[in-house]
Amino acid sequence: MSKNIDIQNPFCVLCGRTDDCPEKYGAKRTYVEYNLTVHYYCLLMSSGIWQRGEEDEGVDGFLIMDIRKEVNRAAKLKCNICKKKGASIGCVAPKCKRSYHFPCGIQKECIFQFMEDFRSYCWEHKPVQKFPDKESRGTSQCTICLDLVEQLPMYTVLKSPCCKNAWFHRECLQYQALSAGIFFFRCTVCNNKDNFQKEMLRMGIHIPEKDASWELEENAYQDLLQCYQHCDIKRCLCKEGRDYNEPDSKWEIKRCQCCGSRGTHLACSSMKSWEQNWECVECRSIFAKSENYRKRKTHSLATSEKADGTTCLLEEPSPKCPRQSPGSPRTFLLQHLRKQRIEVSNILKELKLQVNTKSTRLNINAENIWNSALKGFRQRHFSPTNTIEIKFTNCKNRSKTDTSAASKHHFFQLLMLQLQNSSLFEGSSAKNLSLDFQAIRENLYFEAGKMIAVSLVHGGPSPGFFSKTLFNCLVYGPENVKPALEDVADVDVAQTIKMIKHANNLSSLQSTIHDCYELLAAAGCLRPITALCDKNMLVNDILIHHVIKRIISPLESFRQGLKTLGVLEKMQMHPDAFSSILCHKPERLSAETLCDLFTIHSSSEVNKVESVDFWMGYLQDVERGESAVTLEDILLFVTGSFSIPPIGFDPEPTIKFLHIVYPVGNRLLNCLELPITQTYEQFKDKMEFTIRNTLRVEREYFCY
Repeated sequence: MSKNIDIQNPFCVLCGRTDDCPEKYGAKRTYVEYNLTVHYYCLLMSSGIWQRGEEDEGVDGFLIMDIRKEVNRAAKLKCNICKKKGASIGCVAPKCKRSYHFPCGIQKECIFQFMEDFRSYCWEHKPVQKFPDKESRGTSQCTICLDLVEQLPMYTVLKSPCCKNAWFHRECLQYQALSAGIFFFRCTVCNNKDNFQKEMLRMGIHIPEKDASWELEENAYQDLLQCYQHCDIKRCLCKEGRDYNEPDSKWEIKRCQCCGSRGTHLACSSMKSWEQNWECVECRSIFAKSENYRKRKTHSLATSEKADGTTCLLEEPSPKCPRQSPGSPRTFLLQHLRKQRIEVSNILKELKLQVNTKSTRLNINAENIWNSALKGFRQRHFSPTNTIEIKFTNCKNRSKTDTSAASKHHFFQLLMLQLQNSSLFEGSSAKNLSLDFQAIRENLYFEAGKMIAVSLVHGGPSPGFFSKTLFNCLVYGPENVKPALEDVADVDVAQTIKMIKHANNLSSLQSTIHDCYELLAAAGCLRPITALCDKNMLVNDILIHHVIKRIISPLESFRQGLKTLGVLEKMQMHPDAFSSILCHKPERLSAETLCDLFTIHSSSEVNKVESVDFWMGYLQDVERGESAVTLEDILLFVTGSFSIPPIGFDPEPTIKFLHIVYPVGNRLLNCLELPITQTYEQFKDKMEFTIRNTLRVEREYFCY
């Protein structure tokens, strides 16, 4: 460290090389004030250092003091490849003592995993892809560069885990990953992302947490830039068409102030000429979700430390995991969530074609929803392909039978809530299956899966509470899933895992293992511990046992239940789409969401523009809280549902403006009939009075 830096061609303090090849060794950075030059990958993969600082401290969170300590530690280690000192990286395989420089490891075909604990494996212990003996050997085209590639289990060749005949050069895959980033890197044949990325990370492909290079390139689409002039509102009111733009009039097109890629006529969105703050539905949805995310994150950070000074059991990120840059495209995920839900809706509509007109009536007691639902689903003549009718038997007027869609919506909403809070699942918001022996004996896990599948296809809500681990077990199989600490609901087990994970010397590790001997014995995880690095495998084994292995029987029953009506098969074919509804709650309603949900019909003599103005203005007042009702109340008044089900509504909701005194919600047709009034105040008063009183009486009648 005392040598002066060669300004022209400085060497890396960890590997000693002057090479400047970001694709192979990461960015080479020189800090003259610290007399320091280092390759990013050399730093990232070094075994004795981790990020202890903030993103803007030191070198990407690696403190200068820590880097110097790591250089001094590595100076005592000889590289098993080039035989020179400074080998900062060690193989993580138990009892393997090999050390090497990062460039030497690349040359010797070692594997470096850019994820989790950033493990490295020497040439003898590195992970390999498994090829069935019966699989034909020969040559095929690399699906990236289209040159020939040998179908052999070798370091320079990688096979897609999701496509039988997709082969790649390792170098081609690495360049594609660096260009595409984590949000666009996927199989070039079938477009699978989750399975594909998991396997490529295991095999040492670095996938940076950044947006695609073509999205980050300045002025990349300069030739395509133009002033957007098009009305994208679902019901454009302009007789001249969506592209008509007349400045300084109600037919002037106003663009979304956030993305600029959507527009509206002022009249179509009830805007005044001076208003500037119009946002399209996509941007409004993103802002709503990101605001909720920030609130949750702030709350979790604020409550992660208890009053007594003890820290709650929250999973910490890997200490060497690169943090997201300020420009990280989290909004990209939020934007695609809505598109995935649209895809799910189309898939579920296909599955609903199996449902026939023959009906099955379920008698439901809302105060004992689980038992009455279970009895109904188990009755001899019940079939998931029959149309389901619901009769609530605990109504005040027991002689009345309500078999409308509203009752069905309400039944499935109560049932999903009952499942979420049942003993079949454990965890806080993101839940995994629990181990309930009584439920296993009664085959309740199968029934739960069946109920969820039926709810999705018959127009009910989705659970929305699956953890990512549970979802991946269902879709990819438990043998292909690695659980995390947050999947452990048992506080004592989580505390034990954390103590083992953070033991900083062999003595404290062995002491911790001795204290939790019974737990480890019950999990089948007892083994001799001879080195500190053994803790990683031990932690992994405990997690796999507690989260996955012990619930294999319930998981298989649950999977069988989800096969009802072909739902599980569709989940496996479209994992991203189904994850958006099974692992996430439905987005909160907005005025624009409701506006786009309804198709407006009116007779020719009705002043359509003014009536629509009243309707849209009322939705905006409700959204701002300037009303006695909520957007959910309006949807419930018309459809009988508090939220938009994943499959959508059948028939699609409509609005009619009629010469009537008060609004009417026709749930049989999902039609909202609105009165024609002279003023907006009259319109709003009639809406408030009718919706509030209708829902109040309904709740009293049905004992909701």
